[in-house]
Amino acid sequence: MTYHPKSDFLHVMIERGFMADCTDLQGLDEAMIAGVVPAYIGYDATAKSLHVGHLLNIMMLRWLQKTGHKPITLMGGGTTKVGDPSGRDTERSLITPAEIDANIAGLKGVFAQLLTFGEGPTDALMLDNAEWLDGLKYLDFLRDIGRHFSINRMLSFESVKSRLDREQSLSFLEFNYMILQAYDFLELHRRYGCRLQMGGSDQWGNIVNGIDLTRRVLDDEVFGLTSPLLTTSDGRKMGKSAGGAVWLNADMLSPYEFWQFWRNTTDADVGRFLKLYTELPVQDCERLGTLGGSEINSAKIRLANEVTTLLHGREAAEAAEATAREVFEKGGVGEDLPTLALSADEVGDGISVVQLIVRSGLAKTGKEAKRLIADHGARIDDEPLTDPGLMLDAARIATTVKLSAGRKRHALVTLAG
Repeated sequence: MTYHPKSDFLHVMIERGFMADCTDLQGLDEAMIAGVVPAYIGYDATAKSLHVGHLLNIMMLRWLQKTGHKPITLMGGGTTKVGDPSGRDTERSLITPAEIDANIAGLKGVFAQLLTFGEGPTDALMLDNAEWLDGLKYLDFLRDIGRHFSINRMLSFESVKSRLDREQSLSFLEFNYMILQAYDFLELHRRYGCRLQMGGSDQWGNIVNGIDLTRRVLDDEVFGLTSPLLTTSDGRKMGKSAGGAVWLNADMLSPYEFWQFWRNTTDADVGRFLKLYTELPVQDCERLGTLGGSEINSAKIRLANEVTTLLHGREAAEAAEATAREVFEKGGVGEDLPTLALSADEVGDGISVVQLIVRSGLAKTGKEAKRLIADHGARIDDEPLTDPGLMLDAARIATTVKLSAGRKRHALVTLAG
């Protein structure tokens, strides 16, 4: 990157690893030096909680506010009725307006924890695109907005192209999604002076559409910035665990289970995740990330405590650490947990979780282990284990995996040496 931004926000984005692409880095930098830049990220209301995969972009909004700019969280009360095709092989299931309203209510708590809302120049706004989308008149919208979109260009965007290349159905409903998202940016700029849209790198095409539409309709310059789509160092999608999505709402995933997710971070990811998901100085993140041997566990505990404190508060983080210490060090029943130490050769390219349950003594046979999983009695790293076909590789086992049968029987699996 030849241009070195001078604004605090862009400096943080680059230094901490948040930035994938920017439509005009120098132009955005100059705008941020000149004054307060309102910026938004959109969230469709497809569930009652966001998950860890969303947390990176929420941290971008938090840093935006901390560096003197104005975050806008846009709830997709309107666009959720259509469904975003980005990154999907199939059409999203449509949900009712009542379900959308309930989901939006569930999402608000996380933003209130991480952003400061109010009437001030850098206070966050929470908006709903149903405000302008629900009342649109179709023919007027086609004439005033639709004429600015080239079908040829829309077909070239990855979210559309990938579906068509695989000869998978893309409905006209979904095809309209990118037009509606572009219109969101136009309306946010017109109504609230919004000058920047941020999102994951899979949103690049949608963001560029909004920039082009705003320029064509209002002749105004706005900007786009994307973050990398994160995967863990062992190739897993960020936000997914053995038990499914890692939810941000405490009523869908307990603060203890949330803490455990971060405590079980792969060694190679610790430094990177500290930069992205905590506010510790970059030098501290890098130092903690380079710790080796058993010392890296203290860095993982620091990561878990910092992220859990941000989302659920200091008391919840301290309680989670105390609970984890009790369970891991005393087995939850005052005894040391049995440990199965495997060699790298034994693990090979992967070893089945059923085999690990048997070898760790939590079940006598593979059939018994599978029945334990089917009866919802098995857990992995304190999350429900539902897939009897789950394979664990050496990188996962090296971080130490905890297996549980019921509430009181636990075992650790790790790599020898």
